[in-house]
Amino acid sequence: MLASLAAALDGSGPALLPLDPDLPRSALEHMHAAFAGATVREDTAVVVATSGSTGRPKAVELSAAALITSATASLRRIGARPGQRWLCCLPVFHVSGLGVLIRSLVAGTDPVFAATISPEVVTASGCDFASLVPTQLRRLLDAGTGPGPLETVLVGGAAAAEPLLAEARAAGWHLVTTYGMSETSGGCVYDHVPLDDVQVRLTDGLVEIAGPTMFSGYLGEPELTAAVLSDGWFRTADLGAWRPDGTLAIRGRVDDVINTGGEKVVPGEVESVLGTAPGVADVVVVGLPDREWGEAVTAVVIPADPGNPPDLARLRSDVRQVLSARAAPSKVIVVPQFPLLPSGKPDRAALKEQVLRELSERGAT
Repeated sequence: MLASLAAALDGSGPALLPLDPDLPRSALEHMHAAFAGATVREDTAVVVATSGSTGRPKAVELSAAALITSATASLRRIGARPGQRWLCCLPVFHVSGLGVLIRSLVAGTDPVFAATISPEVVTASGCDFASLVPTQLRRLLDAGTGPGPLETVLVGGAAAAEPLLAEARAAGWHLVTTYGMSETSGGCVYDHVPLDDVQVRLTDGLVEIAGPTMFSGYLGEPELTAAVLSDGWFRTADLGAWRPDGTLAIRGRVDDVINTGGEKVVPGEVESVLGTAPGVADVVVVGLPDREWGEAVTAVVIPADPGNPPDLARLRSDVRQVLSARAAPSKVIVVPQFPLLPSGKPDRAALKEQVLRELSERGAT
């Protein structure tokens, strides 16, 4: 993979379309049927296939220039020095794992590969940098793991709760939060500040991004490309806001917004409040069907102590004090863990189906 990627980047080899080898055969055949036969752009180095969890799969074309620019800007922002190495413990068929490989190639070093992250892997890696999703960081902290040799860790792929970041930093981890997606060659906003030459603006509350790390288009989908990419600006599906210091805050995805009684509630904002509540180890907020309100704001919680789950009244009070009464959850569902997407993000659709199924089996409405 590393040699093939190097050849794709310098133009001596073909473009790559990495796929998850653990996908069921039917899913791989679906991907092949969706993308086979399409002609990539001349400068495309990598095509990243999305999971298709919110619809049909898309194939994001990324040029060598975009990927190398992203990697170079990332290394510059974190102050990487020649010879420093990366630990790769994210799937390389996802843009986050690819980013680790490309940073290594740009830095002229060999990455250390690990199928899974563990305290032993961190200690033995001898690496200076790593990229983790919040779930991986949570598991390392629960195991009492310190940063070991890691100088800086990028945390992205999903929003990281402030209590998690604070706990890790107190334990000695130097973290940099990242925001981005396949279409931006991965993380393009570090600690709320865009990388060099990346521009961000808000239009109708949605985040739009431009700059040299942007994708070229969706493979074989000119109309889909034109719907989100115009005059160099990529229109994301993320709601944003400007923080008091002028940096960017991500509120959540527009397609996750809950419409309850005609008012819109952004799950990410509720999760930010509940993530600091006593007794909550992790939380995902979803909207469940409700006869009266249309959708009911529902907090799906992993408790810090399974024998003493957080109290609904306390959680509602916390949200009312910060947001509004309408944003306060009407239900709390306790689960031992969340289903995850290959990227490491909570799979909201699968979690919602799981909760509805469990409520139905209990005879709840």
